[in-house]
Amino acid sequence: MEQRYPPLLVSVLCIGFAVLYLPILVLIGYSFNASPLVSVWGGLSTAWYVKLLHNRELLDSALLSLEVALAASTAAVILGTLAAIALVRFARFPGRLLLTGMVTAPLVMPEVITGITQLMLFVSLLQTFSWPHRGFLTLVLAHVTFCIAYVTVTVQSRLAGADRSLEEAAQDLGAGPTRAFLEITLPLISPAIVSSWLLSFTLSLDDLVISSFVTGPGATTLPMLIYSKVKLGVSPDINALASVIIAIVGSCVVFAAWLMRRTERRRELEMRMAEHSDEAPAAGAVPSALPPPRALKSPS
Repeated sequence: MEQRYPPLLVSVLCIGFAVLYLPILVLIGYSFNASPLVSVWGGLSTAWYVKLLHNRELLDSALLSLEVALAASTAAVILGTLAAIALVRFARFPGRLLLTGMVTAPLVMPEVITGITQLMLFVSLLQTFSWPHRGFLTLVLAHVTFCIAYVTVTVQSRLAGADRSLEEAAQDLGAGPTRAFLEITLPLISPAIVSSWLLSFTLSLDDLVISSFVTGPGATTLPMLIYSKVKLGVSPDINALASVIIAIVGSCVVFAAWLMRRTERRRELEMRMAEHSDEAPAAGAVPSALPPPRALKSPS
């Protein structure tokens, strides 16, 4: 029997999708506007995409944001995975409560407070040790700080549900702790590591508040540049850049969904083949026609 959904539920769902995705479609449409005024439609044109390729300010900011996101997400995944392993595998150790608080604090602390405290820290370090100068390095350090929290929570939940007996069995068979972790545990938590890396990359690429506090001269990220230009009015080249980013993100989402679906189908096929191989009789086996032997009775 076909399941029917209430009309009110379908209407609310459509309104929600329209509120979320209709502005994105409008932005993509106005990126092909020939008029220099966003609010006036002047016909279809791709001139703003051509102009975007020659806008060195936007391209340099986009490249800086990508470099910061790549460095911050990679470092956050390494440190966050180590923190998750320590919290899951070691029940008691000195500083466990402090580590838990430091990991979860960026999740609940407002970004303004985080940005101000990190700015004061970098200024104090610069006055004391003449390092670090605000710029690319301070951006990476600040982004790593709040990305570690998301990585630790994601990997910790996956690691807590993993079967530790597999790693113990590998160690019983002669593998060392490092080899057992690399060959057994790491493949089990690899989906969580990949998803946390993507989440950290997205958060770092999108951050505006913390970056505006810790950045320095000559280190303007793409969100900061777009925010400064929006104050004077959105230009069509910004719409073109946003459309390119939306296209890239959409392609990545579609590819990830296709890859996950393909992996699930392959796993289902392997399970079916394993079931058929278990049910099929062994090659060359001859079924016995003799009845099962009876238990011999001992003479009384």
